[in-house]
Amino acid sequence: MSHNPLSADFPELSHLSREDLEDLLSDPVYFQAIFHSLNYVKELYKSQAELGMANEAIAQNNLTLQQRLYDLRSETKEAFDEAKSLEVRWKELEKEQKEVYQRFTPQFLLMRLRHSTTAQDDESEAVASTFIQQVPRPSVGDAGPTGATRAGQDVDDFIKKFKESRKIYHKRALWGEKWANGQVIWRDN
Repeated sequence: MSHNPLSADFPELSHLSREDLEDLLSDPVYFQAIFHSLNYVKELYKSQAELGMANEAIAQNNLTLQQRLYDLRSETKEAFDEAKSLEVRWKELEKEQKEVYQRFTPQFLLMRLRHSTTAQDDESEAVASTFIQQVPRPSVGDAGPTGATRAGQDVDDFIKKFKESRKIYHKRALWGEKWANGQVIWRDN
């Protein structure tokens, strides 16, 4: 037993003679027998077996989780597809909302006020024209009490309608003037 580099690196082989070492190199069966009897090789095989069993346990666990993972994948895909569908719907609703809000912008409201003011003026003029065309002209022999009452009722109805129509027109015209003078403030809330 000498102290050489081989015995320093492999103390398990230090008890072998030179002839045994030569036989070890020349005989593969003898080499395998010695190799597999070394403690660190035994530990290595033991660790390999433990790792193999651990991998087997992990694989078995993965197999038990496989169906649940497939189900979760399916649920996730359905949720994602629903989210995409809702996103499309959101964009449609946002567009509709923008169109609805467009009808309430100050410029659109001013345009509607101007159109309704003009329409109200036309309506009151139409009421006056209709009245003027329908009023019967009294003839020379037509001074009876029923004719005067009917004509008076027609005049009262006309005055009431015309006055109401002009009142609405003037209110709208007043708002239009206030707007033109910067006295109307539209709030967004």
